[in-house]
Amino acid sequence: MPIATPALDLLSHALPDELKDIRLNLSSVLGGENLQSEQALGIALSAAHFLKSQRLSRAIEADILAGLADRATAIISDAVASAGLMAMNTVYYRFRHMIGKESYATRPARLRMSRMAQPTTDRADFELMSLGCAALAGCEACIQNHEASLVQMGTSEDACHDAIRIAAVISATACGLAG
Repeated sequence: MPIATPALDLLSHALPDELKDIRLNLSSVLGGENLQSEQALGIALSAAHFLKSQRLSRAIEADILAGLADRATAIISDAVASAGLMAMNTVYYRFRHMIGKESYATRPARLRMSRMAQPTTDRADFELMSLGCAALAGCEACIQNHEASLVQMGTSEDACHDAIRIAAVISATACGLAG
């Protein structure tokens, strides 16, 4: 059963009438077709942080704190961590992919990412958050690696698809609120 998102609902009403579809999509993608509410909200929060939308981040955090009190701290912590790590990784790995030179591909990244292996929620939830950020950045290598990792852990392609839908709608919402 989806949790209530009063802060996010209130914020969505700030979207102009031209973005009514986005407002309706926002409530429907967080409804949890293939994801638990905490996963959907974690992906949404990670995407909002990745997009640097403070208004959107604050509303999602308020709803997480109100509706998932026992898990709120872990979800928020992982959302912030995944957004930050993916901000670094998508730049680095997209460069390696786009430059297409073996000389760069064989160099070690030497970038710390230990939080990915030790999230405060669980690895699948953290990977779902990271997948959403990878899609927002358009990093093909990151998208492929996170999706493969999720499927290997037993996460369905439907859940991966829903994570991307959430990230896409959060992107549109952030765009609509930016004006």
